[in-house]
Amino acid sequence: MIDKTAHSLEEVLAQISDGARIMIGGFGTAGQPAGLIDGLIERGVKDLVIINNNAGNGDHGLAKLLKTGAVRKIICSFPRQSDSWVFDELYRAGKIELELVPQGNLACRIQAAGMGLGAVFTPTGFGTLLAEGKETRNIDGKDYVLEYPIKADFALIKAHKGDRWGNLVYRKAARNFGPIMATAADITIAEVSEVVELGGLDPENIITPGIFVQHVVQIKEEGRA
Repeated sequence: MIDKTAHSLEEVLAQISDGARIMIGGFGTAGQPAGLIDGLIERGVKDLVIINNNAGNGDHGLAKLLKTGAVRKIICSFPRQSDSWVFDELYRAGKIELELVPQGNLACRIQAAGMGLGAVFTPTGFGTLLAEGKETRNIDGKDYVLEYPIKADFALIKAHKGDRWGNLVYRKAARNFGPIMATAADITIAEVSEVVELGGLDPENIITPGIFVQHVVQIKEEGRA
């Protein structure tokens, strides 16, 4: 019987070790798997490479992980906003490495990994510092930059509901990067607000099929999921 529901948060995160390359879903705090991040902090792993759209907000979630010094490098598209003081301090002190990727390219490169593509040509970044040292090509009169897929050992994502097969549905804008990250990692761990019985999810509304998910962890939280 297929049952991907985790018995404990500690057990499912035990497979993550030092030096892991981890995708973390979320657009700012929307769809950020805060429960999984807190569990990762408890693990005490270090030298991590994190792939996320942002670089943390305030002092919680991803920012809280950065504050522990566990992250060696972050790959993201939007590292600075009004409440990104944790990342800002670390970066200015030379304590974290940043790979800046335009948001569309970030999504495209993650999708390329999930689709098994070798690389993609994109016009974004051509003629800028972001294209330095990269292969370029003119295709049908337009200039492009060659970008390679972004893969990860683990994807930590948040969904609204899931079943024991790993099928997931999301809540509104909290969907964001979760579905594509689930396809681009060796192991996907999904934090959900509720695990429902098989058949409890309308097949027409399932966004991430269970084939892309290895573990489902139910984490209750106050307020909306």
